[in-house]
Amino acid sequence: MDGGGMDVEPMPGYVELISRASSVMLGAWRDCRGCGLQLSRQTLLENAYITWTEIFLFFFCAFLFTQVRRGLTECLFKPLSQWCRLLPKDAAKMPESTWKLVFYSMSWSYSTYLLFFSSYSFFHDPPSVFYNWKSGMSVPTDIAIAYLIQGSFYGHSIYATVYMDAWRKDSAVMVVHHIITLALIIFSYAFRYHNVGILVLFLHDINDIQLEFTKLNIYLKARGGSYYLLNDVLSNMGSVSFSITWFWFRLYWFPLKVLYATCVSSLQSVPSIPFYFFFNTLLLALLLMNIYWFLFIVIFVVKVLKMKEVNDVREYEDEDGAKAAAGLLKRPQAENGGGGGDDDDDDDAGRHNSAQGKQVQNGITKDKHL
Repeated sequence: MDGGGMDVEPMPGYVELISRASSVMLGAWRDCRGCGLQLSRQTLLENAYITWTEIFLFFFCAFLFTQVRRGLTECLFKPLSQWCRLLPKDAAKMPESTWKLVFYSMSWSYSTYLLFFSSYSFFHDPPSVFYNWKSGMSVPTDIAIAYLIQGSFYGHSIYATVYMDAWRKDSAVMVVHHIITLALIIFSYAFRYHNVGILVLFLHDINDIQLEFTKLNIYLKARGGSYYLLNDVLSNMGSVSFSITWFWFRLYWFPLKVLYATCVSSLQSVPSIPFYFFFNTLLLALLLMNIYWFLFIVIFVVKVLKMKEVNDVREYEDEDGAKAAAGLLKRPQAENGGGGGDDDDDDDAGRHNSAQGKQVQNGITKDKHL
């Protein structure tokens, strides 16, 4: 892990990344003699190392995540949303955000520990992820634990996005994202690219923490027939922080630290590194999806600048829920309790949404279609 006494390379800029990565990849493509399905199959058999025990643990933990989420949702998250007296559409989505906030906070904290409070120097010296790489090398236990947790969670998330989460405008893209992420986790573990995998997970999980924190405060600012300024302020602060760190972690550090290491530094350390194009294609697809979601963030920022309500722009419009929220937010903060007519309106909204059946369960007004 010490890189053989090599000096730490300075982080490149965007221009250097594009020029050097494209030049190196083009040269590698020209030098690839006999590339094709047969060679890929042979390389897979010679370099992929994964045991049946690890496969069993992956499926068991993915199933366990699903059951734990269901248990927490029924026993804790739903009662909590009822206790907070959220609007029906917000109460339906609060368990999802709470679950994700808990998981990503724990997973990102563990990745942070590995990168900054252990002997690993991957963040400060990204090319070191490929130093001393050997086919079939042992995976350190602390990194193997991180891979098991993250891999099984994304296995669970593919199922959860379709059958448990609220359906949004980008949910189909989210399913593709989870599949690509899971493929990267499984193959990077099997080919012993686990060092770069920890760096990728660290750079992505922080945004999910901020996203779910912001969404929870959006749900909580209009509850129990009242408006709560603190949650409104926290949701705005979370939105600003989310927008900044999305660009900084996913569009700045991710390409300049990870992609430069995988496209350029990998061939310098391991000239015949297996599945070079396969892994870099997946990482580039991940970058494209980060750019795609950044467009939603730009739309969100434009809405904020126009002084519109802070909300998740990926959500489908729910006219009844929007009217109810608008009615609550128009009330003065000092208003006491609300009159009987307001309570009747809330009951009517609840009965109306109860009639929606499947839509209320998912907090939306559209069916799910991939």
